Amino acid sequence: MGKSKSRKFKRPQFSPNSKHGNNAGEEAIEKVEEEGEAFSSAGDLLEKLQSPSPDIREFACASISRLVQQTQVIPSFLQRDVVRCLGPMLLDKSFAVRETAAGALRNLSACGGFEVCDDMVKQDIMTPLVALLKECSAGFHSNSVPSSKSKDEQKNYTEDVANEAINLLWNVCESSSRAVSVFSKEGLLDVVMSCLERHSENVELAVSAAYCLQTVTEDNPELLCRLTPSSLQVLESVMMSSQSTMEHLLLRTLAAGCVWNLKSALPSSSQAETLSAVMRILSNSLEVDAGQAILELKEQESRRREEGKEREVQPCSDRPGEETGSREGDGMEEGDEETGKPNTSPDNDISDLLPPKNEEVKQATALLSAQQTSLEIIVNMCCSDGICVVSLYLYLYVHFSVQHRPLR
Repeated sequence: MGKSKSRKFKRPQFSPNSKHGNNAGEEAIEKVEEEGEAFSSAGDLLEKLQSPSPDIREFACASISRLVQQTQVIPSFLQRDVVRCLGPMLLDKSFAVRETAAGALRNLSACGGFEVCDDMVKQDIMTPLVALLKECSAGFHSNSVPSSKSKDEQKNYTEDVANEAINLLWNVCESSSRAVSVFSKEGLLDVVMSCLERHSENVELAVSAAYCLQTVTEDNPELLCRLTPSSLQVLESVMMSSQSTMEHLLLRTLAAGCVWNLKSALPSSSQAETLSAVMRILSNSLEVDAGQAILELKEQESRRREEGKEREVQPCSDRPGEETGSREGDGMEEGDEETGKPNTSPDNDISDLLPPKNEEVKQATALLSAQQTSLEIIVNMCCSDGICVVSLYLYLYVHFSVQHRPLR
């Protein structure tokens, strides 16, 4: 369908010996990059995966995750069997190691291309990935929580790991027919549906699952045989969701694409109504004025930044006898440790290493992705055999809705 690879996973680098040693981790990676010692670095990092310390294992996974984003470094890791080394890390006892390992494999699959993805499947990455996904799915509904973590923390860890694993699954399924076959045989449809069911609580996870599902349902008769009425009900509930955010608009669009791929499995009694709902969702996505919406989001961002600056200045006036410069000293760092928020001083700014947190950027990206996906679905509809009448009806429906919407 011309879909692009999922966005790469990025984590801040850190030192395994320091809670806030981001600079140390970055300097180590930069030294490797500058000196061109990718091969020796690959060996060192892969050895660290066997460390008894979860912090060191996480550091190694995070470092690999960053390095494999450079395509010239990937062969060095492949020669060292990076897939077989990272695979067991997907089932590590530490949730943080699982997430960073899945992120590293996600980056490898996204940056390595189709051949690397196919090679990952040949090296049996699907076995630990399937086990991880099934464990995550069970964890969504599990009441057993480790004593060291609250139920909310446990749920968030599980969903974060699941999101990286689903993106990895999407990448390999998009590149390997063998991975799609494993998806069908191992019953991963139920796992993806369980992620979709959480759309009201975690839309990011649901969007990742929808992207993956849209890929595996395209021209996959084997999966149609395993489709259950409950799966169609999940997709229907997503399509009927009423949240107004752009991320939910993208989610509904992806769900519509999945339903179109599964149209032959729809009950004949409701097929016409369901396909009309698909067309309506595509129309709703395309009728949004993206240019105007982005301008409005830009204004929202400007207002939010101004309000944030005002809030930053206000606490200083409430502390008699405290100098403004003291906020840059140890007191500020200690406050960061207590709140768990990163130090935002220029020397410690790692925002460029993290996934986008700007809400307005996320919404704008989701809108453009929804419209691109809608157009891809329409192209697929028009290129399919034997549906000329439906395609013509769809074209007229979308064209009329977009061109003749009321002026604002």
